[in-house]
Amino acid sequence: MNAIACLEDAKAVFRAAPFLSRIHSAEEYQDALAFVDELVDDFDNNVALIERLIDAIEEWENTSEAFAEFNAGVQSQGAVDMLRFLMDQHGLGVADLPEIGSKSLVSKILNRKGRDLTRRHIEALSKRFGVSPALFFPG
Repeated sequence: MNAIACLEDAKAVFRAAPFLSRIHSAEEYQDALAFVDELVDDFDNNVALIERLIDAIEEWENTSEAFAEFNAGVQSQGAVDMLRFLMDQHGLGVADLPEIGSKSLVSKILNRKGRDLTRRHIEALSKRFGVSPALFFPG
């Protein structure tokens, strides 16, 4: 490995996508979200880059003033309440959550009719909405 060539390549990548190291603005945040959306189509080949972006996105969401109210409201909510909040925020209905399953299953979960969100559901929803899985659990 040629360290100098590697360093130059890394510098070029961070100039093109500065949000890879840390998000500094709402515009970079939107760019990072869009980039993750593109990379998810080939998840297996992009997993390391996706994980890095998710870390940067999560840090921004946890520290940005734009998310202060959201974060404060989330801390006292459970998984179903968090799901309802995200659905409301994104204008989604029970038919808009293929990560969970059928409309019937989503409805049962939302109405607390003996069905709960599973770990797989929470992981998929976290990826979809770009939030930490920890947000689905009360603090």
